[in-house]
Amino acid sequence: MSHQFHPNKPGRTPSRRRFLLGSAAALAGAPALNAVTGGFAHASTGAIAEEGDPGPATPREALRLLEEGNERWVRGRLVHPHQTVARRIAVAPEQHPFATVFSCIDSRVPPEIVFDRGVGDLFVIRTAAQTLDGLVQGAVEYGEEEATTPLVVVMGHQRCGAVTLAVQVLNTGEPVPDHLVDVVRALTPAYEAAKPLPGDQIDNTIRAQIRLTVRQLRGDPIVDAVHSNVIGAYYSLDTGCVDFTVVP
Repeated sequence: MSHQFHPNKPGRTPSRRRFLLGSAAALAGAPALNAVTGGFAHASTGAIAEEGDPGPATPREALRLLEEGNERWVRGRLVHPHQTVARRIAVAPEQHPFATVFSCIDSRVPPEIVFDRGVGDLFVIRTAAQTLDGLVQGAVEYGEEEATTPLVVVMGHQRCGAVTLAVQVLNTGEPVPDHLVDVVRALTPAYEAAKPLPGDQIDNTIRAQIRLTVRQLRGDPIVDAVHSNVIGAYYSLDTGCVDFTVVP
């Protein structure tokens, strides 16, 4: 897989962190953030990280946990980590999720299930076809500042209904009601990027939307400031498998 990981990037200085966090942490009642360290066990070894642990420290470690969890989902061998009362109590004072997942609202694509994770493991942001605007991008930025997750995953999926609607509307010019026009407008760049491509127009648009969203988040100054790696992913409704190779 070709992921643009930069595990050796230097961290930010405390003054930089205080400047970026400002009053947001105080308003959220967030405690002072601790440095995220390693010391977790991979699911492939038969052990799940302990309750309340800080999680993976690098993008590669975070990706490995997601891949292992997805493999369990595909094989039907779920272990449901971090879904106990003890875990709920352990993360109540503070959280250290190891990844941010930005995905579609589709009911068939719940990230915590797709990756077989539990409470406190993931920041999850969901919109129709993972469409991105200022408010949503701010949520990604806040997630990065709140817990400094080392990995951001933009996950589109097979047969996305929002993309199907947008392609139909843009192909025919038919009107759409109310705020659905905002969804269509947000997906228009992906539609235009995919239009000249051979093959299935809807699937091409889904993949174009993943690529464009990854590109936009990679250029975000706050996401870059915390040195998070942003990668794309494509979820198959048929197999349950997540492909992490859709964005070079």
